[in-house]
Amino acid sequence: MKKLLLCLIIAMLFTVITACGGDEEASSDSDAVSVWVHTSKETPEGKAMQTIIDRFNKKYDGEYSAAIEFIPRSGSGGGYEDKINAALTTNTLPDILTLDGPNTAAYADAGMIAPIDEYLTNKDDLLPSIIEQGTYEGKMYAVGYSESGVGIFYNKKMLKEAGVDLATLSTIDNPWDWNQFMELNQTLVDTFDKPAIDMGFDDQSEWLMYAFSPFLWSQGGSIVSEDGTSASGVFNDENAVKAFTFIQNMVKKGYATITPVEKGFHTGEYPLKFGGSWTITELEEYPDIEYGIMPYPTSPDTGELVSPSGSWQYAMSATTDKKEAAGKLIDFLVSTESLTEITLANSVLPAAYSVIEEVQDKVSPELNFLIEQNSKSAHARPVLPAYPQVSRVFQQTVSDATYYKENSDIQKLLDNKVEQINKALSK
Repeated sequence: MKKLLLCLIIAMLFTVITACGGDEEASSDSDAVSVWVHTSKETPEGKAMQTIIDRFNKKYDGEYSAAIEFIPRSGSGGGYEDKINAALTTNTLPDILTLDGPNTAAYADAGMIAPIDEYLTNKDDLLPSIIEQGTYEGKMYAVGYSESGVGIFYNKKMLKEAGVDLATLSTIDNPWDWNQFMELNQTLVDTFDKPAIDMGFDDQSEWLMYAFSPFLWSQGGSIVSEDGTSASGVFNDENAVKAFTFIQNMVKKGYATITPVEKGFHTGEYPLKFGGSWTITELEEYPDIEYGIMPYPTSPDTGELVSPSGSWQYAMSATTDKKEAAGKLIDFLVSTESLTEITLANSVLPAAYSVIEEVQDKVSPELNFLIEQNSKSAHARPVLPAYPQVSRVFQQTVSDATYYKENSDIQKLLDNKVEQINKALSK
């Protein structure tokens, strides 16, 4: 029953999928540790993964071996998730697989993946957010090989035009609160007579959970109770009301729009944008935009900086008969050398402290900014078996709050959403 439920959860959680065939590099060697990854071998990430596997095979030649299979996620017709679902029903999962951070609890609860604590020799080096997203019921079931984060990108020229002194902007060590952030937005709206920031409200996906939950956590709130059994008195308490009122006000006051111009920040339409390391890569194609990055604004009540985090992880199948070899490979995959290789190849945030030290002189100041914010303030999303359903309710709450004409009463909105979350948690 749990396997069937997990198949449904995987199908719900992943919305971007591709053809099942993928780029298969699997070896016919039955003694090799089989590894399934969700990316293409042609991507920088895929190339780095292949290099790491080759290095593992060379180092442990005669003792262990590994074979990687690339099953990329793209398009809209099957792919990595389909292959995982098929393997679940036929008990043919690989020894090691990749999974997205929010999937941890669902996979572990279904008995699909096994604890890996005993195999990790560098656990103390991993960032707290990496430990948090991979841990379920006190055991670590998955380990992230990269991190992610979001900052507020700003167009230096446009801010100067609005009379903003860039030297006074928010910093990681002295972040602005929501009120100060809205004051900046008001100045920009007054200057340019249009919305000041693209916050991605039009992205009806996991982004709404990922990017906006930090406002709730900064306020001191949460989505569900500590034991993960209820949202009553949590997702509809005073903290949640304040956080979602701030989110609503960003649209209600005209600072943000729910229908932003595509690539509006990149083309100088908006002076501000919520973006991550991927935005840095995108902006390489827009050299005329001189930009900087500010940290997340904080709740005026707490002043606590909280930023989003989470990315893909490695996990060991519970059905593998090569636990020792698979454990050795996972440990190798998240060594400082391997993680550094992934970070530099894919322009992503590091998953370990030692990697931060390795890459800080090799990446841009902008990426270093996100790396520092992540290391000081990253917060993992809830580790819940029902995470996909809970995330969907959160996403809808953000959307409903920003369509404020129909949902102006935040308390009433949250009371309704609590019932939906509790229903999901009780299944």
